[in-house]
Amino acid sequence: MPKIIIAIDGYSSCGKSTTAKQVAARLGYVFIDTGAMYRAVTLFFLQNHVQITSRKSVVEALDKISISFNYNAKTGRNETCLNGLNVEEEIRKLYIANSVSEVSALPEVRKAMVAQQQKMGRKKGIVMDGRDIGTKVFPEAELKIFMTADTFIRAQRRQIELLAKGEMVGLDEIRENIAKRDHIDTTRAESPLRQAEDALLLDTSYMTIDEQVEWVIQLVDQKIASLHRKGHFKEQNV
Repeated sequence: MPKIIIAIDGYSSCGKSTTAKQVAARLGYVFIDTGAMYRAVTLFFLQNHVQITSRKSVVEALDKISISFNYNAKTGRNETCLNGLNVEEEIRKLYIANSVSEVSALPEVRKAMVAQQQKMGRKKGIVMDGRDIGTKVFPEAELKIFMTADTFIRAQRRQIELLAKGEMVGLDEIRENIAKRDHIDTTRAESPLRQAEDALLLDTSYMTIDEQVEWVIQLVDQKIASLHRKGHFKEQNV
């Protein structure tokens, strides 16, 4: 069956990554967690005391960063590796979340990560989630989805995730973090978070993950059928 690129953008804690992972698994596609890539860069910057106000320091640091994803057969999850080291658990902590928007807003960081992401997607058959996938990384993606949800519900979801990892964080602190990230993501000069004109809006406030996944899968089926009718897959091996 011919494959497409599925771009899922949206706000934090809307279920983007979880939905994208399950959609990829259902379709046999590759899942690329772009948010994890920016979190890994943030971790490197913090560990190495990189001054983000210094372009020279940022560029030099980026030259030392290699990000990859390994599949863990025991957990059934992709794990993020920074320079060969598994950092999946560390990059999910709140101190990374507090700094990732500022780091990911840097033009040099975005340019470096977008180049890696575009290279990963050349063969299609991928599901990629992030902030600028449908607008910047893959504006030609066959299916674009923009996810949103009520802020209070997003904070509750984030708190549950942190509690599962043994981190006790107050709801007010999490809501403040989410508001800060939203502001930085939507107002940054380089590739701000916005809904692409041809992206379909998905409000996940009152949807389960299973419902989100089914919604996307139905859209994929419809999109592939439509492209078939228009003869878009004549060049692909089917």
